[in-house]
Amino acid sequence: MIDNELKGSMGQTERLVMMAEDELTQYSTDARKIEKLRRKIGLSVTPAQQQQVKQELLTEIPDNIFSRLVIEQRQAIALPFWGIAGLGLLLGISFRQPLDFLGTALALPAAIAIQRWGWQLQAKRLVIQTIDELTARSQAPKADES
Repeated sequence: MIDNELKGSMGQTERLVMMAEDELTQYSTDARKIEKLRRKIGLSVTPAQQQQVKQELLTEIPDNIFSRLVIEQRQAIALPFWGIAGLGLLLGISFRQPLDFLGTALALPAAIAIQRWGWQLQAKRLVIQTIDELTARSQAPKADES
């Protein structure tokens, strides 16, 4: 039974991260993205599952300076790799130097990996922020009553 709950929460986490990735494709503020996600998560996930998902995501997100930079500035970090890939392609074609394509072959996968990793980290952070807001809103009426 515990295995089924664990598998369910893992699938739930992946589903919530995918929903957050979909929201990241929309051009809007973080507050608007959280508002849209809050409705979806609030209707489909129980508060206990929300806390499980939050704990799972907090353990998945590395807490170092590089990961924080990638979350906030993934495009700026990937930009030099895109430049190296483009320059290697340009020089390889124009000077007919097959060795110049090595820069493209190395930098292009690095740029794509950084972009993908940053996208996933940002989506996970958005889910955590949404769950925090849901928790705060659910506890706010309780504080007013006392």
